[in-house]
Amino acid sequence: MSDASALNAFENCGVLVRGSHLVYTSGRHGSEYVNKDALYPDPEVISGLCLSIAKHFKEYQVERVLAPALGGIILTQWTSYHLQKLTGQKVLAVFAEKADTPAGFTVKRGYEKLLSGKRTLVVEDILTTGGSVKKVIELAKSLGAEVVGTSALCNRGGITAAEIGSPLLFSLTEFSLESFAPEECPLCRAGVPIHTSLGKGGK
Repeated sequence: MSDASALNAFENCGVLVRGSHLVYTSGRHGSEYVNKDALYPDPEVISGLCLSIAKHFKEYQVERVLAPALGGIILTQWTSYHLQKLTGQKVLAVFAEKADTPAGFTVKRGYEKLLSGKRTLVVEDILTTGGSVKKVIELAKSLGAEVVGTSALCNRGGITAAEIGSPLLFSLTEFSLESFAPEECPLCRAGVPIHTSLGKGGK
Protein backbone atom coordinates (compact mmCIF):
# COMPACT_ATOMS: atom_id res chain seq x y z
CA MET A 1 0.00 0.00 0.00
CA SER A 2 1.53 3.30 -1.13
CA ASP A 3 1.25 6.57 0.73
CA ALA A 4 -1.47 7.61 -1.71
CA SER A 5 -3.51 4.48 -1.08
CA ALA A 6 -3.03 4.83 2.68
CA LEU A 7 -4.41 8.34 2.47
CA ASN A 8 -7.26 6.99 0.33
CA ALA A 9 -8.01 4.42 3.04
CA PHE A 10 -8.12 7.25 5.58
CA GLU A 11 -10.59 9.15 3.40
CA ASN A 12 -12.81 6.10 2.82
CA CYS A 13 -13.02 5.31 6.54
CA GLY A 14 -13.80 8.87 7.54
CA VAL A 15 -10.52 9.27 9.39
CA LEU A 16 -9.87 12.73 8.01
CA VAL A 17 -12.42 15.26 9.23
CA ARG A 18 -12.31 18.58 7.40
CA GLY A 19 -14.24 21.82 7.48
CA SER A 20 -15.18 21.61 11.14
CA HIS A 21 -14.15 23.36 14.36
CA LEU A 22 -12.09 21.08 16.58
CA VAL A 23 -10.30 21.42 19.88
CA TYR A 24 -7.09 19.38 19.96
CA THR A 25 -5.53 17.67 22.98
CA SER A 26 -3.08 20.58 23.21
CA GLY A 27 -6.01 22.98 23.65
CA ARG A 28 -5.39 24.61 20.29
CA HIS A 29 -8.18 24.90 17.73
CA GLY A 30 -8.35 23.91 14.06
CA SER A 31 -10.62 22.93 11.19
CA GLU A 32 -9.22 19.43 10.55
CA TYR A 33 -8.91 16.30 12.65
CA VAL A 34 -7.44 12.79 12.33
CA ASN A 35 -10.03 10.44 13.84
CA LYS A 36 -7.90 7.32 14.22
CA ASP A 37 -10.72 5.43 15.94
CA ALA A 38 -12.55 5.28 12.60
CA LEU A 39 -9.86 2.91 11.27
CA TYR A 40 -9.95 0.14 13.83
CA PRO A 41 -13.39 -1.43 13.21
CA ASP A 42 -12.30 -2.59 9.73
CA PRO A 43 -9.69 -5.37 10.02
CA GLU A 44 -9.12 -5.47 6.26
CA VAL A 45 -8.05 -1.83 6.23
CA ILE A 46 -5.83 -2.20 9.29
CA SER A 47 -4.29 -5.36 7.85
CA GLY A 48 -3.43 -3.55 4.63
CA LEU A 49 -1.84 -0.63 6.45
CA CYS A 50 0.21 -2.93 8.66
CA LEU A 51 1.29 -4.96 5.63
CA SER A 52 2.83 -1.78 4.24
CA ILE A 53 4.74 -1.30 7.48
CA ALA A 54 5.86 -4.94 7.48
CA LYS A 55 7.12 -4.70 3.89
CA HIS A 56 9.20 -1.66 4.77
CA PHE A 57 10.84 -3.44 7.72
CA LYS A 58 11.07 -6.99 6.37
CA GLU A 59 14.89 -6.75 5.99
CA TYR A 60 15.45 -5.46 9.53
CA GLN A 61 15.26 -8.87 11.25
CA VAL A 62 12.49 -7.68 13.55
CA GLU A 63 11.79 -10.07 16.44
CA ARG A 64 9.29 -8.01 18.43
CA VAL A 65 6.71 -5.35 17.62
CA LEU A 66 5.86 -2.96 20.46
CA ALA A 67 3.27 -0.18 20.71
CA PRO A 68 1.50 1.98 23.28
CA ALA A 69 -2.01 0.73 24.13
CA LEU A 70 -4.84 0.86 23.21
CA GLY A 71 -4.98 1.18 19.44
CA GLY A 72 -1.37 0.12 19.19
CA ILE A 73 -2.31 -3.38 20.36
CA ILE A 74 -4.13 -3.97 17.08
CA LEU A 75 -1.19 -2.57 15.10
CA THR A 76 1.30 -4.88 16.84
CA GLN A 77 -0.82 -7.94 16.06
CA TRP A 78 -1.22 -7.26 12.36
CA THR A 79 2.33 -5.98 11.82
CA SER A 80 3.80 -9.03 13.59
CA TYR A 81 1.54 -11.33 11.56
CA HIS A 82 2.66 -9.86 8.24
CA LEU A 83 6.33 -9.77 9.24
CA GLN A 84 6.13 -13.49 10.06
CA LYS A 85 4.53 -14.23 6.70
CA LEU A 86 7.10 -12.17 4.81
CA THR A 87 10.21 -13.41 6.62
CA GLY A 88 9.30 -16.88 7.85
CA GLN A 89 10.65 -15.90 11.27
CA LYS A 90 8.75 -15.75 14.56
CA VAL A 91 7.75 -12.20 15.50
CA LEU A 92 5.92 -11.53 18.75
CA ALA A 93 3.55 -8.65 19.53
CA VAL A 94 3.91 -6.74 22.80
CA PHE A 95 2.20 -3.61 24.13
CA ALA A 96 2.96 -0.95 26.72
CA GLU A 97 0.29 0.34 29.09
CA LYS A 98 0.00 3.81 30.58
CA ALA A 99 1.23 3.92 34.16
CA ASP A 100 1.55 6.43 36.96
CA THR A 101 5.32 6.23 36.88
CA PRO A 102 8.12 8.59 35.79
CA ALA A 103 8.29 6.67 32.52
CA GLY A 104 4.57 7.13 31.90
CA PHE A 105 4.27 3.59 30.52
CA THR A 106 4.96 0.06 31.66
CA VAL A 107 5.22 -3.36 30.06
CA LYS A 108 3.84 -6.06 32.32
CA ARG A 109 1.94 -9.39 32.25
CA GLY A 110 5.35 -11.02 31.75
CA TYR A 111 5.74 -9.35 28.35
CA GLU A 112 8.68 -7.30 29.60
CA LYS A 113 10.75 -10.52 29.59
CA LEU A 114 10.08 -10.90 25.87
CA LEU A 115 11.92 -7.69 24.92
CA SER A 116 15.39 -8.12 26.39
CA GLY A 117 18.00 -8.54 23.67
CA LYS A 118 15.39 -8.56 20.89
CA ARG A 119 15.31 -6.45 17.74
CA THR A 120 12.19 -4.38 18.27
CA LEU A 121 10.02 -2.30 15.96
CA VAL A 122 7.88 0.33 17.70
CA VAL A 123 4.59 1.21 16.00
CA GLU A 124 2.09 4.02 16.57
CA ASP A 125 -1.08 5.17 14.86
CA ILE A 126 -0.92 8.98 14.86
CA LEU A 127 2.18 11.05 15.68
CA THR A 128 1.27 14.53 16.88
CA THR A 129 3.90 15.55 19.44
CA GLY A 130 5.64 12.16 19.54
CA GLY A 131 5.54 12.21 23.33
CA SER A 132 3.93 8.82 23.89
CA VAL A 133 6.02 6.88 21.40
CA LYS A 134 9.20 8.52 22.71
CA LYS A 135 8.37 7.25 26.20
CA VAL A 136 7.70 3.76 24.85
CA ILE A 137 11.01 3.75 22.98
CA GLU A 138 12.86 4.80 26.14
CA LEU A 139 11.05 2.10 28.10
CA ALA A 140 11.92 -0.55 25.51
CA LYS A 141 15.58 0.38 25.70
CA SER A 142 15.50 0.27 29.50
CA LEU A 143 14.17 -3.29 29.25
CA GLY A 144 17.08 -4.31 27.05
CA ALA A 145 15.37 -4.17 23.67
CA GLU A 146 17.30 -3.15 20.57
CA VAL A 147 14.98 -0.64 18.89
CA VAL A 148 15.55 -0.91 15.12
CA GLY A 149 13.00 1.68 14.08
CA THR A 150 9.59 3.25 14.51
CA SER A 151 6.60 3.35 12.20
CA ALA A 152 3.36 5.34 12.23
CA LEU A 153 0.21 5.30 10.17
CA CYS A 154 0.26 9.09 10.07
CA ASN A 155 2.82 11.70 11.05
CA ARG A 156 0.75 14.86 11.45
CA GLY A 157 3.22 16.69 13.66
CA GLY A 158 6.30 16.74 11.43
CA ILE A 159 8.06 14.52 13.96
CA THR A 160 11.57 13.30 13.18
CA ALA A 161 13.36 10.12 14.25
CA ALA A 162 15.83 12.17 16.30
CA GLU A 163 13.02 13.81 18.28
CA ILE A 164 11.72 10.47 19.53
CA GLY A 165 15.11 8.78 19.94
CA SER A 166 14.62 6.22 17.17
CA PRO A 167 17.20 5.08 14.60
CA LEU A 168 14.65 5.73 11.86
CA LEU A 169 11.03 6.73 11.40
CA PHE A 170 8.74 5.50 8.62
CA SER A 171 5.25 6.94 8.23
CA LEU A 172 2.62 5.83 5.73
CA THR A 173 1.26 9.38 5.49
CA GLU A 174 2.53 12.78 6.52
CA PHE A 175 0.66 16.06 6.60
CA SER A 176 0.31 19.01 8.93
CA LEU A 177 -2.89 20.41 10.39
CA GLU A 178 -3.04 24.16 10.93
CA SER A 179 -3.94 25.11 14.48
CA PHE A 180 -4.58 28.27 16.45
CA ALA A 181 -4.45 29.40 20.05
CA PRO A 182 -8.06 29.77 21.29
CA GLU A 183 -7.77 33.55 21.56
CA GLU A 184 -6.53 33.74 17.94
CA CYS A 185 -8.91 31.19 16.41
CA PRO A 186 -10.68 32.56 13.29
CA LEU A 187 -13.37 29.88 13.64
CA CYS A 188 -14.25 31.18 17.08
CA ARG A 189 -14.39 34.75 15.74
CA ALA A 190 -16.66 33.58 12.93
CA GLY A 191 -18.98 31.88 15.42
CA VAL A 192 -18.49 28.38 14.03
CA PRO A 193 -19.78 25.87 16.63
CA ILE A 194 -17.16 23.60 18.21
CA HIS A 195 -17.40 19.90 17.30
CA THR A 196 -18.19 18.21 20.61
CA SER A 197 -17.93 14.51 19.71
CA LEU A 198 -14.35 14.57 18.42
CA GLY A 199 -11.22 15.84 20.10
CA LYS A 200 -11.60 17.75 23.33
CA GLY A 201 -14.52 19.91 22.24
CA GLY A 202 -16.91 18.10 24.57
CA LYS A 203 -15.06 19.56 27.54
